[in-house]
Amino acid sequence: MRYLLDVNALIAYGFRRHDFHDRVGAWIQTRKGDRFLTCSITELGFVRVLGNFRTYGMNVAHAKSLLRELKAWKDLPLEFIKDGNDISALPPWVTTPAQTTDGHLLQLASVNGAVLATLDEGIPGACRIP
Repeated sequence: MRYLLDVNALIAYGFRRHDFHDRVGAWIQTRKGDRFLTCSITELGFVRVLGNFRTYGMNVAHAKSLLRELKAWKDLPLEFIKDGNDISALPPWVTTPAQTTDGHLLQLASVNGAVLATLDEGIPGACRIP
């Protein structure tokens, strides 16, 4: 199975002090043999959120470095997928601005033979990390 990690899952897995780090790490450990993916949106979200010094104590350069390290881990290398979807690929259930990124990532995962793995509830067709 292939999983596109949502921004929240990628952050929780990559930032050891995150409240859900252990939860995401334990789920990933149960998925032996599966592949985990990132894309432009999830990587930019990772850097944008963790690069907030006031909240996480790191700047953009540090967040980028952390993501590079995470992507190179031998135990779980992350595979980058290109994003060729435009706005026409948004699913019909996307009706609010807050749903646009979720809908886009869900479609991107599907086009790449993957499932969106997230901590969010209410994304139709996504795998909610328990």
